[in-house]
Amino acid sequence: MTSENIADSMRNRAQLIEMIGGYMAAHALGLAAELKIADLIHDGVCTSADLATATGSHEPSLRRMLRLLAAVGITTEPEPGRFGLTDVGAQLRSDSPNSLYAFTRMFCHESHFRAWLGLDHSVRTGEAAWNHVLGQNIYSYLADNPDLSALFNQAMSQEARISAGQIAAAYDFADVKSVVDIGGGDGTLLAAILTANAHVNGVVLDSPSGVAQAGDVLAAAGVADRAEVVAGDFFEAVPNEGDLYIIKSVFQDWDDEPACALLRTCRAHMPDAATLLIVGSILPETATSGDPIMFYTDMNMLVNSGGRERTESRFRAMLEETGFAVRSVSPRAAGPLSLIEAVPA
Repeated sequence: MTSENIADSMRNRAQLIEMIGGYMAAHALGLAAELKIADLIHDGVCTSADLATATGSHEPSLRRMLRLLAAVGITTEPEPGRFGLTDVGAQLRSDSPNSLYAFTRMFCHESHFRAWLGLDHSVRTGEAAWNHVLGQNIYSYLADNPDLSALFNQAMSQEARISAGQIAAAYDFADVKSVVDIGGGDGTLLAAILTANAHVNGVVLDSPSGVAQAGDVLAAAGVADRAEVVAGDFFEAVPNEGDLYIIKSVFQDWDDEPACALLRTCRAHMPDAATLLIVGSILPETATSGDPIMFYTDMNMLVNSGGRERTESRFRAMLEETGFAVRSVSPRAAGPLSLIEAVPA
């Protein structure tokens, strides 16, 4: 074997071992968020001794964890035992405008790690491992654990904050008078749309726990007078007076049968002249390396809820099956998210 072949072999070996260690980094990341390490460092540099005192941790062990996080690009160690934050790590600050603090805590929570231990169950059966491992579906589990439910809602709001502005900028709302955001949670997306389009009114529809904070979010954005918050079951009914219906990052929560049921409910209640806008990830028809996030999400949906991400061809088939015709597909029009525009057939 040549020296070049040996070097390639060692790189391949290191790449695989780094992937194997991914769960270790995730556990360290989750603990760093729980301890609010980024808040304590803020935009400065702190010693591991000071951080250990503030968090009640064993200093030598905390220091080792912070060095691991430095190795994966979360913290920096400009001097031995002194730690700062990278731009990536700064997203763990709870007060950051682009904070993913709650998002990190949620998806590094013990419940998610436990569910993923049941991956073999999901792969063998196609069923959600969450139900198998934790004894109930994720939505019932959240309802029974209000603190975790509140964290989940906050995490979804953080995930939606940036994409909401991108969606508001990417879609032409000039001819839209009334938007219905189906499964819109705390109203982050609707607030962004109404803020950018003073002529538009809107409705956010979600479960009672999902919309619990929506009134406050819309009021804080100064658009509450043009918005209505509706608590309900979008599988049963949706408001029937909109001219644009948006479903963002909802289909991935469900397998094809319930996702098609949601589409049929929309078709049954929305006016014939209305438009449906699906916002989410579109999987490529064949997988390639270099853009794994949507594939992580796809598998996470399988494990947690039995849901899935979908290819463009699958979206088209589902829409046709439920009485819609696809008018346009705009890949990655809103950052990583794509827009699928459909109308009643």
